[in-house]
Amino acid sequence: MKEKVYEFLRTIPKGKVVTYGQIAEYLGNKKLARVVGNILHNNPDEYKYPCYKVVDSKGNLSKHFAFGGIEKQKEKLEREGIIVNGYKVDLDKYKM
Repeated sequence: MKEKVYEFLRTIPKGKVVTYGQIAEYLGNKKLARVVGNILHNNPDEYKYPCYKVVDSKGNLSKHFAFGGIEKQKEKLEREGIIVNGYKVDLDKYKM
């Protein structure tokens, strides 16, 4: 399952985000969203597997982003042209 999550991350286009629930649905069970979060928190390579592109179902960034916290996640998203307002992204505009 872990490998499927990491490979899914590689399919997210530049300037787009996905939710934990989207990844869980890809795995076949929307109830696995928390499991997805745990897998992402143990991401072995932030450059190969861009977990910063994953937000919650309301577009909120992760307070516990594994690679430098919420400010670092915000910075990475903004570098891709994603507008972050108050640590939240507009899912209507940026969701894959």
